[in-house]
Parts: sequence; C-alpha cells; structure tokens
Amino acid sequence: MKAKRIWLAAAALSAALAQAQTLSATLDNGMKVVVKEDARAPVAVSQLWYRVGSQDEHSGKTGLSHALEHMMFKGTDSVPAGEFSRKVAAWGGNDNAYTSREVTVYHQTVAARHLADVLAMEADRMANLNFSNADFDNEMKVIREERRQRTEDNPSGKLWELMNQTAFRQPYNRAPVIGHMADLNTLQAADLRDWYRQWYAPNNATLVIVGDVNAKATLHTVRQLFGHLPAQTLPSRHSGSEAAAQRGARAQTSAPSELPMLSVVYSAPSLRQVDDTLPYALSVLYEVLAGDGTARLQKNWVRQQPLAVAVGADYDMLTRTDNLFVLMGYPAKGVSTQQLQAALQSDIAAIAKNGISAAELQRVRTQAEANREYAKDSMSVQARIIGELENTGLGWQAEDEVQRRLLAVSAADVQNAARFLQAQKPTVVVLKPLPVNSQTATAMGGGNELH
Repeated sequence: MKAKRIWLAAAALSAALAQAQTLSATLDNGMKVVVKEDARAPVAVSQLWYRVGSQDEHSGKTGLSHALEHMMFKGTDSVPAGEFSRKVAAWGGNDNAYTSREVTVYHQTVAARHLADVLAMEADRMANLNFSNADFDNEMKVIREERRQRTEDNPSGKLWELMNQTAFRQPYNRAPVIGHMADLNTLQAADLRDWYRQWYAPNNATLVIVGDVNAKATLHTVRQLFGHLPAQTLPSRHSGSEAAAQRGARAQTSAPSELPMLSVVYSAPSLRQVDDTLPYALSVLYEVLAGDGTARLQKNWVRQQPLAVAVGADYDMLTRTDNLFVLMGYPAKGVSTQQLQAALQSDIAAIAKNGISAAELQRVRTQAEANREYAKDSMSVQARIIGELENTGLGWQAEDEVQRRLLAVSAADVQNAARFLQAQKPTVVVLKPLPVNSQTATAMGGGNELH
C-alpha cells in the first residue's frame, strides 16, 4: 500500500508538471514579465532584473550601479531602511541582490502566499527610493571596505581586476563592477540619485517569477502593482563590442600570496543568435578542459604532471556582449608561470590538432542533461536561466532550443573552437607573490580546481 501511495504521488507530480505553464507579457509601460508555474513546494521566487551594470558607467564614475544596489535597501517613505529585508525574513523568506557588467538583480524567495506583498515593496522602491546623505556616507564606507577585502587585499581579486583591464579594450568593459577606489572616494549621493532616475524604470526591467502560483492571476497582480509606473527615456548605451579586443598583451601585479597566479585570456563571442555554433562549442570546450575533476587541465597538470596546485577555466556564453575565455592556475613550487602557461596552452593546441574523445564528449553531454534536471529542483536557478536568456535578447522561449543545440555540439565543433582560440595571441596576466604573514596568508581551500 505504501508503494502504491508513492507511485500515485509521483504520478500526481508528473501530471502537475505537465499542466504547469509559463506565461509572459510586456506591460504598457514596457516592463517585461515572465511567470513560470512550479507547484512542487509552496514557495515563490521573484527576480527583478534591471538592465544596467558597470558597462553603462563612464570613467570617473565607476561603481555607480553596485553602489545603487546597496542603496536600494535604504528604504522609501512607506518601507523604511532595513524594513524590506526584515519583512521578507518575517514571512519566512530571504532576499539579496547582485550587480554585474550588464545587470543589477534583486531577488527574493518567500512563501507563495506572500508573493504579492514582496512585489508591492519592489514596485514601491522602483519609483520611490529615498535615502539620506548620511545613509549614503555610511554605505560608501561599507563598499570601500568591501573593495579592500575582495580586491586590494585579495590576490585572486587583484589578478582578476587586472585581467579585465588588460584583456578588454573598451573602457566600459575594463572597469571593475565595484568601481575604482579613487571613484568610490569621490562619488556623491546626487550621483546615485541621478543614476536611479536614469535607469530604474519599468521599461528597463524584467520581472521573473517562478513558483507555486497561478501564472494568469500573477500577471494580473503584477499589472496592478507595476502597470501605473511611467516609462522613461533611457540614456544611450555603449555597444559592448570588443571586435578589436586586445590581443597579446602582458601585465603583472604583485600581492602578499603563498603562490604566484596566472591567467591566459582569449577573446570569445557570446551567444547572440540561438543558431550560432561557436559559443556552444566553446562552452563544451570549457567543460572538457575544466568541467570537473576528470577534465583535462586537472588531470594533466595537477595529477599526472603536477605543474600546478590548482587550475581552472572560465567562459560564459549567456552574456549580452563580448566575453573572455580564460585559463588560470597556481604554479606548483619550483614551476614558473611561463612553464604553466605553456602547459595550459598545450591542451588547447592538442585539441585543435587531434580533437576530443568520444568519452569526453559524452561526459559533457551527460553532465549538461544532469544539470538541467538539477535546475528543476531550484526555483531560483530556473528564474536565473530565464533572466539570463531575457538579458541576452534570446528570450525565455529559447531555453529548450539552447539546450538542444548544446547537446548537438560535435567533436569537430569543439576542435574548431580550439582552433579559434589557438589562432589568437592570448593576453597573459601574472600575479607575483610577496611575503605573507599569518594575518595576510591566503588560504587555497580544500580543492584544486579553479572556476
């Protein structure tokens, strides 16, 4: 009888998933809304994506988008400072935000019955943010300390910032999301208020909701809460193009660190059209090189020939603008950064010449299918996928096609992707270690993969 109840429960779940739907709409004021039903838990996730990030900033005013993200929690006349997060917590939920080169995202997870309450507060702060100069001064101290901890006193953060400054040619792509310290010291409260008025508008936002909701009724609620907010004329944008990306540059920095660090950086396209082949192939190449502990970089240079204590790679095809394909590592004791660079690049050369094995390709396909199944267990991940697809301009409807094309990548496609990288002269950035003491020593952590 117990087994029968389990079978019936599984059948009911399958039926519920089959009947679930995703609806989208664009409000009269230009705000895009996507609602995806998922009734597996009485929970709802809300993510409000503003299409503004560090890429929209100008020299001398870097860090505006990230600083405004902080100030959005300083309240409105109806929801005072700190009250937004306090209410979400009281409703059994959690909230946070993040800023990137392209977007600023505010996200909450709450009991589904409180979704409308959260949306009402989100609509309120889209139009009525009200922070004092004292709030601004206090928060900028927090942000400057955040920069010190994550970049100035963090070897990997310092290397990553120099890498972007060296590999990207366009100033708006080179600037750190958190901003340069010199700019953080001179930003004024008025700068953030102007930034808020310029970019925080419904026609520059996408609201993504996933959870135990009725999609049609939720769209109606969103129209009631956000539909009256006025659209506005948005500032002109940088193109984000890196067609003339820096090639072959070298840069070096130093910081207290136990080990040197190395980044080998190639220019790479993002997925602009759903049928572009190269970004999918680069994504598979990334997985072959650094997807898990059995991938080539880890196997070749940490285990078989221990030239490094940690290696990794980075590439993201789901961005609105051009991107980077990065190989990175910490050389082992007695190994130079030049030796490790040659080793990392030799894996690209080997794939460009000989391709990849059927087993490697199958491993990546299996992992991609598993990742998609795992994503179904997380409403937040589902919402983020929708948000990323909307941000790129592909649209949420492209999710199945993107997955299909990713799984259709052939060994020849991956070989061509490696040849695309090999044809470039990469940018190389090195961090030279300085002596450390017990207070400043950097922990390598428990693993030896870098992502």
